[in-house]
Amino acid sequence: MTDARRFHILLVEDSPTDRLIAVQAIKLAPVETTLQFAEDGVEAMAYLRAGASDPSVQRPHLILLDLNLPKKDGRAVLAELKADSDLRLIPVVVLTTSSARDDVTHAYGLHANSYLTKPVDFSEFTRSIAMTINYWFQVVTLPTR
Repeated sequence: MTDARRFHILLVEDSPTDRLIAVQAIKLAPVETTLQFAEDGVEAMAYLRAGASDPSVQRPHLILLDLNLPKKDGRAVLAELKADSDLRLIPVVVLTTSSARDDVTHAYGLHANSYLTKPVDFSEFTRSIAMTINYWFQVVTLPTR
């Protein structure tokens, strides 16, 4: 990494097992991170809206978003997020069990930055996080194969 910057990631995931796996994979990424968790779409949007109005709430640099969430699913969260002028530029990586063509097409149509299916391949996942952060913030030196 060419910068000592710490990246704040919001992980929106209702499954404790999937959350644990994502946390372990994030630790392998060549990026210094802090994590915030939301277990449903309502909680995620409340956190994001608080960050837009309250400087003490750290705005995430990246959102990892499951599509299948209680209260408000990830599809609705993504649509709401990308329609909000204060939040739309936060990169979103969809991290979900759905590989349905409609979900993939819909997510990219709403400007998701990446789409990964679970169970997650650790190397693909860490590479996707690093590439997304590198693209948006140009601070990660990616390992060559």
